Amino acid sequence: MTKKTFEPAVFQSFSEKSDPSNVAPRLASLRAAMQKAGIDAVLIPRADAHRGESVPASEARLAYITGFTGSAGLAVVGRDKAGLFVDSRYTLQAPAQTDTTLVTVHETGQGGVNDDIRLYVGKGGKLTYDPWLHTPGEVRDVTQKLAGHAEVVPHANLVDAIWTDRPHAPVSSIEFLGHNRAGKSAADKIADLQKTLAADAADAVVLTLPESICWLLNMRGRDVPNTPFVLGFAIVPAAGLPTLYLDKAKITPELTRALDGIASVAEATSLGDALAGLGGKAVLVDPQTAPIAVADTLGKAGAKIIEKRDPVLGPKSIKNEVELSGMREAHRQDGVALAKFLHWFDQEAPKGHLTEIGIVTALESFRREDETCVDASFDTISGAGPNGAIVHYRVTTKTDRTLKAGEIMLVDSGAQYLSGTTDITRTLFTGSATAEQKDRYTRVLKGMIAISMARFPKGTSGAQIDVLARQFLWQDGVTYNHGTGHGVGHFLGVHEGPVGISSRYHTPLEAGNVLSNEPGYYKTGEYGIRIENLIVVREAEAYPGYLDFETITLAPIDVRLIDRSLLTAAETDWLNAFHAKVWAEIGPRVTGEVKDWLKAATAAI
Repeated sequence: MTKKTFEPAVFQSFSEKSDPSNVAPRLASLRAAMQKAGIDAVLIPRADAHRGESVPASEARLAYITGFTGSAGLAVVGRDKAGLFVDSRYTLQAPAQTDTTLVTVHETGQGGVNDDIRLYVGKGGKLTYDPWLHTPGEVRDVTQKLAGHAEVVPHANLVDAIWTDRPHAPVSSIEFLGHNRAGKSAADKIADLQKTLAADAADAVVLTLPESICWLLNMRGRDVPNTPFVLGFAIVPAAGLPTLYLDKAKITPELTRALDGIASVAEATSLGDALAGLGGKAVLVDPQTAPIAVADTLGKAGAKIIEKRDPVLGPKSIKNEVELSGMREAHRQDGVALAKFLHWFDQEAPKGHLTEIGIVTALESFRREDETCVDASFDTISGAGPNGAIVHYRVTTKTDRTLKAGEIMLVDSGAQYLSGTTDITRTLFTGSATAEQKDRYTRVLKGMIAISMARFPKGTSGAQIDVLARQFLWQDGVTYNHGTGHGVGHFLGVHEGPVGISSRYHTPLEAGNVLSNEPGYYKTGEYGIRIENLIVVREAEAYPGYLDFETITLAPIDVRLIDRSLLTAAETDWLNAFHAKVWAEIGPRVTGEVKDWLKAATAAI
């Protein structure tokens, strides 16, 4: 075969994003500013005002001070010591990225703190926070943990004050989806939202999540990596046009014309005055996502605050037929790239020369052959051997590992196509596997198939079906410490609420939801296994009042790692039917050796 060469330019960066040697001088600068301001401790969140999974470089305050670059975390910097609070996904990453002689890492819940926060604020001291970077719920939680010990008060952001080389805020191009991609006009979406506001007796809603604003206005941008967001705020009244608040540099005549008759546009600096102008009105605010500054400004103006979940999240998660059609097409495009990649991997992996970075580069190269692929939907998790056991592993030039023949390889990746968003994980065979590895792989597969085959009454939540994926691992006394599935957006965030499959998702599933289905198993220091498809919730044919799933991912599952004695006849039938669908959908789109490989990889077992 002709050897495939890969362009070095990829969406993903493999550079080290942190340098622990920066921690000491930056902590010193911050503490000097704290002393001048009469402050005893400062909260530094990973989140920005928009709560995104990805933040622009200008908002990466936690990484700037501590070096930690994970997607969730919170630091508390006191006068003489500092703590970094991370969840279980980052207990290995955080100590490796920060200076542990100056910063103590604590494991806690996602995005929160535990009672150890008292270690960093002296008795009777003052802990400050930026009110644009924390929600009311977060501030209440910290205040409760410090009750009777220290005072918690808002303050101007001291990190910004010392960050002399802070990058500029992002200003990217803005595009609008036509009806052929959105399936519903912005005017109709706004009208539906305004009916919801009327039902809640609300005069307006303040939207702070970019995915809600982008979906509502059929708008997309490139302000952050991996997700086509436009960062901004919006106020939607119960009657009349919404107002979109953006960085001045984003407001162009073209944008104003595109939104004519749909929304007004104003500079983000005027948002505070607009909130103050809602005095006497009933205003809906999401206490879990909106900055506390929004609620405080409204409260001071005399507005009645209605605390309720962002009313766009539910409708956004229920994809219409046009959006679902786009998602299916995105998975056909992705299926072609994955067939090429998996064929290439099978040829090269047994030779023992592939590196984790080389594998990411190859996969991105195959995806980029499709001109509608505009980004990765997240940094690819490319874990060879023991690195596959690190659930949120990110390969860098420093950690890059050569995949040895016979090791298990875990690749979790996704792409943003103009038609939709993908997310897929495959555990790959490189020439041998132990009986234990096959056992664990098969139990993970059985769990994934159990979710795929599930039928359940309307009103059922992801928390209720999560056990279906874990049962086969539990039978052997093992499990995995992450959710089984998350919501996926339509050319938006690869992780979106309010639905998912884990113990924390209690919102009922509805037809049109798109979810991941990704059980796993991880043996620290040895290997990791995960198998992931995306699934669509749909009405169960011939079973009124029930729902089931349609699998839309179209890439083979490696059968060489299966212990077939553990599969039931029904599970084998599901796997064969899935592979028959992959062959029918992707086979006509590939040629030559790739087509021959795909035919063999999807053959019935």
